[in-house]
Amino acid sequence: MSVVRFRAQNHPHQTKKRGPKTNIDDRATSPELFDALNARFRFTVDVAAATHNAKCPRYFSIADDGLLQSWAAERVWCNPPYSDIRPWVEKAWMEADHAELIVMLLPANRTEQAWWQELVEPYRDRRIGLTVEFLAERQRFVRPGSVVDMFGRPRGAVERPPFGVCLLVWSS
Repeated sequence: MSVVRFRAQNHPHQTKKRGPKTNIDDRATSPELFDALNARFRFTVDVAAATHNAKCPRYFSIADDGLLQSWAAERVWCNPPYSDIRPWVEKAWMEADHAELIVMLLPANRTEQAWWQELVEPYRDRRIGLTVEFLAERQRFVRPGSVVDMFGRPRGAVERPPFGVCLLVWSS
């Protein structure tokens, strides 16, 4: 089988060309995953939050627009809208020398996309401040109005996306 003329096509939720999908983008990181990451990284700000799903006491809401805010001297947590990832990765590169740490949770099935090929692949794991960690298993996300158990964990198949996730970690 030849892939010479193969053209990848993205799912409608993978690209802003089809418009942002608020009902898809508004997914919160599960408490289980965030708590483990926060214990490890000690985040000071959530830069891509909504008021109802912010993970840190200090956060930038959609109205605040984390892309327009300074991340200097912060330990940044970012679970960006998956319909428009590129500007968030570009912002992380712009802020990487000024922030203490930036951790971004992204779909692990987008490595063929231009933003990954231009902004991640040439730099990952080359001792220049960016590492990529692919997480085991498919992680759960919390939809607005999801049923959660007594520990705040989402329940139900609809919270688990059809892809794995990875962390991009910028650190000095």
